[in-house]
Amino acid sequence: MNPKSPGIPSMISTEIKTNFLSEDFLLQSPVAKVLYHEYAKDLPIIDYHNHLPPQEVNSNKQYANMSQIWLAGDHYKWRAMRTLGISEEMITGKASDQEKFLAWAKTVPYTLRNPLHHWTHLELKRYFGVDELLHEDNALEIYEHCNSLLQNPEYSSNGLLKQMNVEVICSTDDPADGLEEQVSFAKKADSFQLYPAFRPDKSYAVEDPESYLTYLEKLGKAAGVTIDSYEDLLIALENRIAYFHDRGCRLSDHGLEQLYFFDQDEYNIQELFELLRFKKSLTKREVEFFKFKTLLSLCKMYHQKGWVQQFHLGALRNTNTRMLSTLGPDTGFDSIGDFNQASALAGFLNALDSNDQLSKTILYNLNPGFNEVFATMIGNFNDGSTRGKIQFGSGWWYLDQKDGMEAQMNTLSNMGLISCFIGMLTDSRSFLSFPRHEYFRRILCNLFGKDVENGELPWDEKWLGKIISDICYFNAKNYFDFHPTNYKTLQ
Repeated sequence: MNPKSPGIPSMISTEIKTNFLSEDFLLQSPVAKVLYHEYAKDLPIIDYHNHLPPQEVNSNKQYANMSQIWLAGDHYKWRAMRTLGISEEMITGKASDQEKFLAWAKTVPYTLRNPLHHWTHLELKRYFGVDELLHEDNALEIYEHCNSLLQNPEYSSNGLLKQMNVEVICSTDDPADGLEEQVSFAKKADSFQLYPAFRPDKSYAVEDPESYLTYLEKLGKAAGVTIDSYEDLLIALENRIAYFHDRGCRLSDHGLEQLYFFDQDEYNIQELFELLRFKKSLTKREVEFFKFKTLLSLCKMYHQKGWVQQFHLGALRNTNTRMLSTLGPDTGFDSIGDFNQASALAGFLNALDSNDQLSKTILYNLNPGFNEVFATMIGNFNDGSTRGKIQFGSGWWYLDQKDGMEAQMNTLSNMGLISCFIGMLTDSRSFLSFPRHEYFRRILCNLFGKDVENGELPWDEKWLGKIISDICYFNAKNYFDFHPTNYKTLQ
């Protein structure tokens, strides 16, 4: 690549360009550099929550060009492009893949101080050896360079994961999914494992009765149950949990505005189910009760299987109804919500713990104003039975950037034990997003290094190195019960 591409503003010198993302990127002290390079950098990756398509892992997909692997489905980039005034035609519309890439390249120089600027150049450098800052004038050259590499076997979906030293990835799967792709992949010899994760959001999404009934037909067919009652629903979910467990699943995940708690049964759950069967809408309070009862039952099932349960809380979704009707959900029109969290969260976890049915739990917060709430909540239910049983999850979505990660880790350090933290995950739909683990590890090492330099921590390299290695890899490896499944025993 030519580091002197035309069109770069004169204020950006060649020296600055070649020094950007140096080996000591984000490492602001000698201690941070030692911790990262000696104890974090080369550890494998356990990515226990993402949205990678299992079929693309199983087929070891080869991508035609950078737009298909890098831009499609990435609403972080889409939001930035819309803000810059780029038309939807060039984002999710009918423009060619090359035109979409050029539109993104035009956007990149304007993303300074947004994490997209870091992520974009980390991904170009780590996967494709591109040292230049991407911009409008060198975009076509970089596009063709990357596209050429994408045709090589080591740039297939799985080749890209191996480049990043990925050991485990967990997909996100609806209870009605057959998991054929995961089973097929598990039978192949490969350097990493793909496990399913149980995401039952649709099983309690009762806001739209007609859509819900359509889903129940799909779920019932997968579970071999005709769902005519609420009890049938729970039987179907239990059947699917057993099915997932036999295929290597050891964790669940839930996306909710907040958890709900009722200290007594305000409604008859079967009567609510009957209303849904007759396509009658429930009140807001009835919807919350239905979610509470169903989630409580699910969590008890997880506990029986020894699963980890995850709760992603606080997103305000589908805020732009015009764009929702045009593009559908998950297209970049969700934001941080301001839902009340503490009381119901405590009540829900206590309802499980009171009967010793609370599984290992990871709580992800999207509103940074609730960091202290979540960091103190986990301490309420750590009972000494398991190291770090209840986790304050890594900075999520809008918080998976430098400030957000530092805030989450500082809060956890002050109010819990960061030494027990299970670290980073991508939560991504892109096979090019795994340098985010590097980004996290550098930020983590810099935090510890800064404290040592300030005289706030002792410089005990061996011990601090162990803590860093645990957070980056070993805590997660010990927290999850991942192991290859013998599919020959299945019918």
